[in-house]
Amino acid sequence: MKLHITLLASALMLALPALAKEVPLNQAAAIANGVTPAAASPGFDALESQSLSQLRNALKGDAATLTRDQLEHARQNKTQADTAWLKASGYDFQTKANQQAGIELLSAFSALPKAVIQQNLATVTAINRDAAQSARHQALADAEGISYLYFLSDALGPRLGKAFLAAYDKGELGKAAALIKASEVSTGAAKKHFNNPRPFLIQGNTIHLVPDDVVVKDNKPYTADGGSFPSGHTNTGYTDALLMAEMIPERFDALVTRGARYGYSRIVLGVHYPLDVMGSRMVAQRNVAHYLNDAKYRG
Repeated sequence: MKLHITLLASALMLALPALAKEVPLNQAAAIANGVTPAAASPGFDALESQSLSQLRNALKGDAATLTRDQLEHARQNKTQADTAWLKASGYDFQTKANQQAGIELLSAFSALPKAVIQQNLATVTAINRDAAQSARHQALADAEGISYLYFLSDALGPRLGKAFLAAYDKGELGKAAALIKASEVSTGAAKKHFNNPRPFLIQGNTIHLVPDDVVVKDNKPYTADGGSFPSGHTNTGYTDALLMAEMIPERFDALVTRGARYGYSRIVLGVHYPLDVMGSRMVAQRNVAHYLNDAKYRG
């Protein structure tokens, strides 16, 4: 299943330098609020605005207006993702086996001490309540855009990101889009196994449920159902970002950072703990490594 993304490769820009140092958890929100791409330049502002506009149009489809009911059925369309090509390849993603491997990888979660679990709640509460409005807006877009690849555009920079958005909706990345989304191994089995309640369901919590004034724009507070650990959205964010980074290695650092911010957005919304995000990062990295070491997957 070899992929050739010549349009993207021809427009590559130099990767942004990575800044890596240990940061205290109580400073995470302030740092994240200060380094989001939307705050960096007008070019990023325009790119994220375009990404959101295309996401809303994709969610709306042929309907006159976007409603919340449409979110439940949102999927990449036949133009965006070449699912026929993927099906014809006959590749077996071995979903159940990979789900079980993920559960085993995360098995230590059940034995974490009470103090760690308490800090887990305290950290999500602090990040959620202190989040900047721009971070909340990005988190809402990330949440409802889970079925698409629009979120990856800002990791490519204004110029390449714009080219990516155009190519994606035109179907020029159809094979890549189909393969990436099919490579997401659902965390549903792990959620049922660990059965950990979400932060906003804990008795006495002070989580702020963020109203949607960005995507559907009905001001309904964003929530999520099912178990909390591990995060399904984070699994999606890291899987998509890591695979795209393999296809565009010149933007590897920026794409992996975008995957991390996608996971962080779940904490901003108050629907996941930091450990949920960490656990899903581990699972996504394990799954991507598994697939990339499979000769049939690489083609």
